[in-house]
Amino acid sequence: MTCIILEDELPAQNLLRNFLNKIPDVKLIAAFQTALDANTFLKENNVDFLFLDINLPDILGIDFIKTIKNPPQVIITTAYPNYAVDSFELPTIVDYLVKPFSFDRFLKSIHKVEHIINRQEVKPNNHVFLNIDKTLHKILLSDVLFIESDRNYLTFVTQLKKYVFIDSLKTWNSKLTDDFIQIHKSYIINVNHIDKIAGNEISMGEIKIPIGRTFKPNFMKKFNS
Repeated sequence: MTCIILEDELPAQNLLRNFLNKIPDVKLIAAFQTALDANTFLKENNVDFLFLDINLPDILGIDFIKTIKNPPQVIITTAYPNYAVDSFELPTIVDYLVKPFSFDRFLKSIHKVEHIINRQEVKPNNHVFLNIDKTLHKILLSDVLFIESDRNYLTFVTQLKKYVFIDSLKTWNSKLTDDFIQIHKSYIINVNHIDKIAGNEISMGEIKIPIGRTFKPNFMKKFNS
């Protein structure tokens, strides 16, 4: 697993580094003291999870997560336990660590992230159940045209209906069949519904979806194979 740290206090950042050095299966990619630097990194790179301090100098950690499209899994670090309740309102937040925390407590958070990532690797089925307003909706994957991400919300678009719910695009890549591929940081499409590819966009009837520059080589390789 890969991770980054967003923590403005260097002693707290160093403690996380030391703990991570004891876990060979987790690789620390980068550490940041400002939300701006972390946001720039996440726009261009994917990681499995993020250690996030609540009280950053320029923004609250929870508000920072809300600004990121397709955020990674998050472990909150805070000296204020009262933030824990608010933090779990966001689906990507896995756990919170109240400072000061022990290595054993830290390790429990790592195991929670690992469990979620392993659960996401379940073999894809020909249908999914979407939990919307406390009701499970069965959706045939063959009926899905594309999936669109807008911050903390996903929209499953079929030929007849749209289903909107809270989740991140990243969690769905491993749940879908081989007919689906991500072509943009905000879109996963069903290649069976493509009518036309022109330049940097695909068409499904009157719907046009952009192809992201970093996703295009993999998309064209899959589509031409």
